[in-house]
Amino acid sequence: MIISASRRTDIPAYYSEWLINRLRAGFVLTRNPMNHAHVSKVVLSPDVVDCIVFWTKDPLKMLDKLDIIDELGYKYYFQFTITPYDKSVEKGLRDKDEIIKTFCELSGRIGKDKVLWRYDPIILNDGFDLKYHKERFSWLCSKLGRHTTQCIISFVNIYPKLRTDILREINMDEKIELVKMISSVAKNFGIMVKACCEEPYLYEYGIGKAHCIDKTLIESICGYSLDIKRDRNQRDSCGCYESVDIGAYNTCRNGCIYCYANYSDVSVKNNSKRHDPEGELLIGKVSDNDKIIIRNMKTNKDRQVKLF
Repeated sequence: MIISASRRTDIPAYYSEWLINRLRAGFVLTRNPMNHAHVSKVVLSPDVVDCIVFWTKDPLKMLDKLDIIDELGYKYYFQFTITPYDKSVEKGLRDKDEIIKTFCELSGRIGKDKVLWRYDPIILNDGFDLKYHKERFSWLCSKLGRHTTQCIISFVNIYPKLRTDILREINMDEKIELVKMISSVAKNFGIMVKACCEEPYLYEYGIGKAHCIDKTLIESICGYSLDIKRDRNQRDSCGCYESVDIGAYNTCRNGCIYCYANYSDVSVKNNSKRHDPEGELLIGKVSDNDKIIIRNMKTNKDRQVKLF
């Protein structure tokens, strides 16, 4: 089993103490986002967890907990997002120079192959134009190039709830111009670029297809092959493999205006008040009306015997 921690919220930034408590307890409870009364009990034993994939914009508060995770026997890697935007777009983040230092420290601690840089999402408008992206992407490559092996990109999706003049659709010609620039710049720094959930025509310009839950990478981290399928619960263009997400929507305090996982700042604020680092759920408690379902968890280790 692969644990995703988490596409729905920034667990390393805001809930690392809770995560460590759940790893020590050996299980976690998660609510079905489509059916609030359905709660899954997910076993977190290292015997069944092949790898944990952390998604974050700032794992500073995780750094002092990595030794604990190692001692408990878990394997893991980070999807670490660093974009060039200011607080008009990402109002809850620390200064980017400080976050870059954390990126480099994390890479030095666990190895650059386990820290994947996400330049995601790409926003294009009058302020964040092609010239801006070329300058800032080049600068970020100069800072991160020795501390990662790949960069994952995607273009902003304009969900109906995202009503702001800062965000607009990016047309095909603009995407091609951007990926040509990104591919050329990244190559100079030895960084492989992959696209997450984007059109196949972009691959013609030196951009690979991203597998954010990456079977090949996880196999190299685990030291064994995986018997695992592609994740059918993601978008058709997604390259991810199956995982179990232990996060919750409306709980991330990064304050990004492009976020799909939060409905409103009020919801995030109210849910944050209901978080208990000692709780079995990330937010709130189990009620008498909840139905707890024990998920059948097992390792994805390929146990077939090969005869030579």
